[in-house]
Formats: sequence, structure tokens, C-alpha cells
Amino acid sequence: MISVQVAWARLGDARADLLTLLDPVERGRHDETAAPADRARFLVGCALSRLLLGELLGLPPADVPLRRVCPRCGGPHGKVRLDMPGAPAPYDFSVTHSGALVGVAVSSDGAVGLDVEDGEAPLDVEGAARTALSGTELAALHALPPAQRRPAFLRVWTRKEAVLKALGVGLRMPLRGLEVSPPEAPPAVLAWPPPPTVPPDRHPADLRMADLFVDGVHPSTVAVVPPATGPGPGGAVSGPGDVRVVPRDGSATLAAHGC
Repeated sequence: MISVQVAWARLGDARADLLTLLDPVERGRHDETAAPADRARFLVGCALSRLLLGELLGLPPADVPLRRVCPRCGGPHGKVRLDMPGAPAPYDFSVTHSGALVGVAVSSDGAVGLDVEDGEAPLDVEGAARTALSGTELAALHALPPAQRRPAFLRVWTRKEAVLKALGVGLRMPLRGLEVSPPEAPPAVLAWPPPPTVPPDRHPADLRMADLFVDGVHPSTVAVVPPATGPGPGGAVSGPGDVRVVPRDGSATLAAHGC
């Protein structure tokens, strides 16, 4: 059984005292972010990640060793990871935000990816679908009544984004070549782009997913890729598996800091 802790917080949870949890690189990035809402999202995501990981590692949140390195340019803006000198990181985590929501997923069972989408924000479904969906997925979307297309698209989108985050490939993997199961079916990857752009230590055939809803209206998906144990079947599809989601109250975690 794969276990993932998932915590949700809000933009309103951002407080100035949470800045004491950030390292110098994070504080610099926070201060350079112009939009107040984006600053709040970054602060809440960093602080919540550090509080959750610090609890698991037995470390003060500010001492949790995090590192951001872009795989393309080497800059400090890549996927944030635990950086444990001389030892493999015992946990992987993923941060997501949309609208007023900020989420953090943590797992010791493999590489994790979390995505959430604001279920109430304006969206050009048709334009986004042409960019993100395969031909099969697009045809299935158009077969739905117009009122059902938006939630169906958002569910497919969260699944794809969670997969990309778990694999650590970002948009280097073409979205239209990544095909997932229909929204009404259990989450699974049905087809990968040929060949999948996947790090050698992560086998997409082992990927597992779970769908979530936040506040009953915001679709979310968490994906986990267990550590590789062999060469793996190239290009194989993934199926739904047992993922136990352990909910955490991220707002309460942030509020308790400093009390």
C-alpha cells in the first residue's frame, strides 16, 4: 500500500512570521515576487512543506535541507527536493496551488506529484483542451453535454499534471501524447509519448494515482512512482493501484507554528 500525506492550506494562512522558516534563497525569491497573491502562495507552500517535513524528519522546520535546481539551466527554480548529504532522501514531496488553494503531498513510498485546479475559476475549456488532450480524449470531451465538459477536462488535466510532477519531467513530456483514463474511470495512464521522457530511476509502468476533491468543488490528483527495482517494461501503461491518502489540515499546521 502506497501512503501519501496531503495537506491543504489557503492564501489567507500567509503570515509575516512564517518567513522565519524560509532559507535565504527562498526569502530572496519571495521578496522578488511582485504580485501579492503569488508571494502568499510561495510563502504558504514553502512554510507548509518545511513544517510537514520537519515533523517527519525530527528537525526544526527552518533546518530542513531543501534544494532547488533547474535541470536545464541549473538555476534555483527547479522542483524542490530534500537534499540529504551522503544519503538518499527518505521522503519526496510536491507542492501545488490554484486560486486560493495551496497543497503539499509527502510520501516515503516514491516520487510524488500533486496537482489541484480551481473548480470555479474562468476557463477556456475548448482552447485548453486542444493544447492538452490527445485525439481520443478530445473526442470523448466533445461527446459530453456542454455543461459536463469543464469538470471533465479539469479532472483529466489534474491527472496529467500530477503524473508530470511525479516523473519530474514538467512540460518536456508532450501533454497530447500522454493519455489518461476517462474522468468517470479510475485514474490511470493509458498511453505514453514514444518514447517517454522519464528519468532512469522512475518507471512509469509502476505509477499509481488517486483522485481527490478539495472543498467538494476543486479537483485534485496525486500520483506516486515507487522506486525502480528493475529495468521495467518500456512504454508500458500504468494502472490504478492502492494509494492511501492521509489528509492533513495544512491551515491548522501553519496556525500552530509560533503558538
